[in-house]
Amino acid sequence: MQYLHTMVRIKDVDESLNFYCGLLGMEEIRRYDSEKGRFTNIFLAAPEDKESAASDKKAPMLELTYNWDPEDYKVEGRAWGHLAFRVDDVYATCQKLQDNGVVINRPPRDGYMAFVKSPDGISIELLNADGPKDPAEPWASMENTGSW
Repeated sequence: MQYLHTMVRIKDVDESLNFYCGLLGMEEIRRYDSEKGRFTNIFLAAPEDKESAASDKKAPMLELTYNWDPEDYKVEGRAWGHLAFRVDDVYATCQKLQDNGVVINRPPRDGYMAFVKSPDGISIELLNADGPKDPAEPWASMENTGSW
């Protein structure tokens, strides 16, 4: 068995690509438009996984599904967990996201873990690559916002 991808539905392609690629740094591997099915699938990979994702190995990817006919997706309850990404610097990543209007729902008070949400309400966990950093402001004293 091989794990291939996780799919999330999105409402706005440009907004989602800005979040996942522009802000988080993922890269588009391939895109598929289905006239008959009236949807677009966009596969993304982390930069470190790009080569194997585009090869026969098919590293784990994130599949964004945009249905052409409007639908209201509700992310409710706690049955759905989160997507997790290892980042080089959790503080710098959170600052970049915050500077671009993303709410930091669970700040990296411990210098290691933070949570934000995608434009479609998907919870995203950010983990510092080299373990915890020393606690630093404004993160150390920042309160949680909303749910994550």
